[in-house]
Amino acid sequence: MNERETYTVQVAGITRHLPLFEVAPGVRIAIFNMLGDTIVVKATAAALAEQLKEAPADVLVTAEAKGIPLIYEMSALMGLPYMVLRKSYKSYMGDALSAETISITTGKPQTLFMDEKDTHFIKGKNVILVDDVISTGSTLKGMEKLVNQAGGHIVKTAAVFTEGNADWSHIVALANLPVFTE
Repeated sequence: MNERETYTVQVAGITRHLPLFEVAPGVRIAIFNMLGDTIVVKATAAALAEQLKEAPADVLVTAEAKGIPLIYEMSALMGLPYMVLRKSYKSYMGDALSAETISITTGKPQTLFMDEKDTHFIKGKNVILVDDVISTGSTLKGMEKLVNQAGGHIVKTAAVFTEGNADWSHIVALANLPVFTE
């Protein structure tokens, strides 16, 4: 078996070698998967929490799944509650709000759901959106739509990485990942 090519990053003082995967013909991205990497989760959460400490926030919001350990640690450090937008509807979610997105890693439409209990909780609250990687902005747009529908006010958006050459100047991010094209 051939060894997969990697892209080396330094983030929050930690070095990682991210595997490169083709997500479209001639387009590869470095896959950042923090699930199970407690050292990276703790370091990046602390770095983001420090950059966001002056934000007038009431709650943190992420989309499942890879952002969950990050937002949990940020919640503990910042003393704020968090909520997770789900990628599948469960009957206990009641009258959930929904928004469609297209993830660069799946290339297929996905739906984000905000639990009925969360729609009541977020109304009138100042929100920080949190994600592991912001690539195309599609998931971010879905999160924004749900928070706005529920009556929340987005004060900041944060991610460990942005990706590609889009204008990400409005995002609080620790670093940017390139998109590799042939």
